[in-house]
Amino acid sequence: MARYLISFDDGAMTFPQEDLPDVAEAAHAVVREAEAAGVWVFGGGLHSHQEVSVVTVDGTVTDGPEEKAYIGGFSVVDVPSREDALKWAAKIAVACRCAQEVREFVPGSTP
Repeated sequence: MARYLISFDDGAMTFPQEDLPDVAEAAHAVVREAEAAGVWVFGGGLHSHQEVSVVTVDGTVTDGPEEKAYIGGFSVVDVPSREDALKWAAKIAVACRCAQEVREFVPGSTP
């Protein structure tokens, strides 16, 4: 088994605000399905990148966004193959109505 990060960029969810309850329910349904399949590890949505703090190697803290992409939400799944991770990412993409990025964790970096 390998763990994969499935994520989307902040701002990628561009559906109308009134669709949020339907999107949330669809996303929760995928989480329930992943839990039932035994592949769900952890996931969640993140507050806006406007609320980010950056801590540099010298300990300096800067509040506010840098000019780059930010993760808007993520899921971690533990699956037998990359193909399985891509299948879960496809389900999440449909539920969240936005593209998902899939990246494998470095072996040995997760318990």
